[in-house]
Amino acid sequence: MEPKLAIVAGGGELPWLLREACRTIGRDALFLALNGEVEERRLPAPDAWLKLGSWGKNLDYLHKNGVKELVFAGSVRRPDLKNLNPDSRGVGFLARVGMGWLGDNSILTSVLKELEHEGFRVISPDSLLHKFLSREGSYSQRRPSEGEWKDIRRGMEVIRTIGGQDIGQAVVVQNGIVLAVEAAEGTDEMLRRSKKLIEPGKGGVLVKFPKPGQDRRVDLPTIGIGTVEAAYQAGLAGIAVEVGGALIIRPDETKCLADKTGIFLIGVKGD
Repeated sequence: MEPKLAIVAGGGELPWLLREACRTIGRDALFLALNGEVEERRLPAPDAWLKLGSWGKNLDYLHKNGVKELVFAGSVRRPDLKNLNPDSRGVGFLARVGMGWLGDNSILTSVLKELEHEGFRVISPDSLLHKFLSREGSYSQRRPSEGEWKDIRRGMEVIRTIGGQDIGQAVVVQNGIVLAVEAAEGTDEMLRRSKKLIEPGKGGVLVKFPKPGQDRRVDLPTIGIGTVEAAYQAGLAGIAVEVGGALIIRPDETKCLADKTGIFLIGVKGD
């Protein structure tokens, strides 16, 4: 018998796909939604709602319900510390994290360590969604041009640099010039911001790779219909992800939209 699993759900489609996958394979899983991230009216309703600041209460709930494994999925906006209202165990956790709160990798690594110390095993979403893990080669009919390949390689170099500083997972590059770097606002907002800087008709590429040394059980880059649409609206020529370093959400539908909009979508081996 497999250990009791809990899906900790943030925003977006990924948590719901995980829930669907668990039901398909007959895996017993609780669906726990983070307050403010999951649409409240969406059905079927979550088994419980979690508040980020209620660290002790959340841990007690997991233990009480026999949870042994956790999988994190979906986007989570960085909370305002002034509005977090942590409980006593939450205060202790934040004190241990210290300035690590300022970086996504640092806070996520700290969360994983705390959960493992509590006896939980954290698994990666791709362990349940194998078919969504990015593969090598083109998903789309369109392929990158020689100039676009140069932009892809330039983007990979930049992500290695900024990722090492725990800054972001994505950049927009056009003709060798870095137009935008992902920050706390997320990929879609970065693309909207970069639209003002794109030279129309001259390509431009979104490169989205995991940060160097990132624990891939959490915050693995995701690409889906929304990403393709945002890239198209920004005037970009295509999207590049690392082989095995991203989840392509609903790959068939995402490919169809890429072909419809003329955007390329390709999996590239990291260095």
